[in-house]
Amino acid sequence: MKSFIVLLGWCLLFVLCWPLALLALVLWPVVWLLLLPFRLVDITFSALFALLQAILFLPARLLGWRPASPVPG
Repeated sequence: MKSFIVLLGWCLLFVLCWPLALLALVLWPVVWLLLLPFRLVDITFSALFALLQAILFLPARLLGWRPASPVPG
């Protein structure tokens, strides 16, 4: 659904201002390449925090603690 909305937005931009739409189409891969290192840092920090959470909760899980199930209602 997100891809459809992006395509629809680009088509609307193409109708309203086609030079800007073509410029966005050409520059999008460059922007994606520039943002790639930040995504890698995000993945690394997410993994680090998941590891820290697992280490901190390990004693409780060994003692039999389970997360509370959501109450239906």
